[in-house]
This record gives sequence, structure tokens and C-alpha cells, in this order.
Amino acid sequence: ESPVLSGEKPGPHKIQGIGAGFIPQVLRTDLIDEVVKVNYQEAKQTANRLASEEGIFCGVSSGAAAHAAVVVARRVENEGKTIVVILPDTGERYLTTDLYETKGWTAEYEI
Repeated sequence: ESPVLSGEKPGPHKIQGIGAGFIPQVLRTDLIDEVVKVNYQEAKQTANRLASEEGIFCGVSSGAAAHAAVVVARRVENEGKTIVVILPDTGERYLTTDLYETKGWTAEYEI
């Protein structure tokens, strides 16, 4: 949802941790092969799935990164290749947000 790296205008979105509305000077855009667009629902669902199925308690920007990696990995030309993704955040700061409350995480652990 953060459109800046895609060449679009900055705007509000719900994926915390990405898209400050500008491209930092230290970012080497010449090293970026592709920008995969991920919306909040896709990021949220992937973060929830990583937590419930893989035991990886991550935040929404990690969900976005993982979803983009899955999109790339599913392409026919990437069959048999190893896809690496960096998960940039933990789920701890999201316990009181809608990221995990839909799964009952906060109620189950009385947080």
C-alpha cells in the first residue's frame, strides 16, 4: 500500500513500518529488481498465518514482506529456486491492534 517505491504519490496506508512517504538517500534503487504491491489485508492475513502455522510472531510489515516473497516464489520461472525474505518487525507492538485481535490473541492471553 505504500506507493512511493512504485512511482506513485505518497498517501496514507495501514502497513506500519514501511512507506514514510519519501525514498531515503541511502536506498540503492539500482539494486531493486521489482516492487511487489501488497495491500493491508494480504499483509495482515500473512502475518496471522505465519504466527498460527509457523510460530513466527511478526508484525504487519513482515506480513507484507512474506506475502511479496510468496508471490515471487509462485511464479513458474522461480520453480525450484530459493527465495529469501527478511522479516523486519516483531508482533509485540501489534498486540493491541486489529492485526492479532481478530484471531483472539489478546483475549486468550488476557493482554
